[in-house]
Amino acid sequence: MKKYIFIIFLFCLSTQAQEIEWISFEKAIELNKKNPKTILIDVYTDWCGYCKKMDHITYENPVIATIINDNYYAVKLDAEQTTPILYKGKEYKFIKQGKKGYNELAASILHGEMSYPSTVFMDQDERLIQKLPGYLDPKEMEPILLYFAQQNFLTVSWETFKEEFVSNL
Repeated sequence: MKKYIFIIFLFCLSTQAQEIEWISFEKAIELNKKNPKTILIDVYTDWCGYCKKMDHITYENPVIATIINDNYYAVKLDAEQTTPILYKGKEYKFIKQGKKGYNELAASILHGEMSYPSTVFMDQDERLIQKLPGYLDPKEMEPILLYFAQQNFLTVSWETFKEEFVSNL
């Protein structure tokens, strides 16, 4: 009996979801200077239901978490963050608007289209590649992650990539 319990325990440990190694925007930029990688930015707010759903369903998926950890600097950016962010010599501050407000960096990378959640991809030179507003489930997210992580966007159209894509989910 103890043997079976131990086997079940080991199985449960091996199937636990891998956690994404989220870091701050500033840390991603610092690390990128030493070891360039694509940067994934999850722009969210604390009150956003779909942001929480994406955290729970998409980002906790072990396949998605592995792809992100292996290929990206993963950033969680609270669009309503009140702490200023220093980037390229500019201080991005919190702008009060009504009862809430927004951080200027979130507004800048989303080009003022404040939709949550939004997923933003920056290349190794810190240039915006793509911003995707809205909730993405694991099946939608997997090909997108691999398209940008493997730099396929430079040589292959999205349509061609999607036709040839084989999922690991």
